[in-house]
Amino acid sequence: MKKLRMREWGLLAGSVLLVLAPLIAGGWYVYSKHQWVKGNMATLEPRHARLLGLEAQSADIASVLAKANQMRAQYTYPATQDSNQTGNIAQQRVRDIFSAAGLQISSSQVLPPKEEKGFDRIPLTLRTDGDLIAVQSALAVLSSQMPLMILDDLEIQVIGGLASANPKFAPKLSVQFGISVLRERS
Repeated sequence: MKKLRMREWGLLAGSVLLVLAPLIAGGWYVYSKHQWVKGNMATLEPRHARLLGLEAQSADIASVLAKANQMRAQYTYPATQDSNQTGNIAQQRVRDIFSAAGLQISSSQVLPPKEEKGFDRIPLTLRTDGDLIAVQSALAVLSSQMPLMILDDLEIQVIGGLASANPKFAPKLSVQFGISVLRERS
């Protein structure tokens, strides 16, 4: 009889364990998921706070973006113009500036545009002759132009060399300019 009771107790304990095992496994699963979510929430809260801050400042961000676009329009040629047309306009402006500064232009050329960070960079090359003061005044006027003209390359040579130059007169210079302008891409 005693053996029967032990067997009954064993069966009862086994049955209870079979019933409790899925509950324990389910509890462990829920606990581990809770810890995982808690960890993710800790990383998401700062991101959410930043997004709320950006949303609260959306009007300020929009006004700054509009101002930046307006400034970009001042510094670049519009996308509505063809790149060849833009290059020709810039070339004529540079020729006018250099002529007004006292430089004689021997050649000028518009090179094919290169794509660069959302813009077309249109290179221009010019060969000029003149004295140092004319070069300085041309560079001074060039730096204040809008849309922006970027001086990429400057090569200055004394015509005839320094040995044949008269020290009483300013030497005549041969100057090659590499200039580029930016055009917005459409």
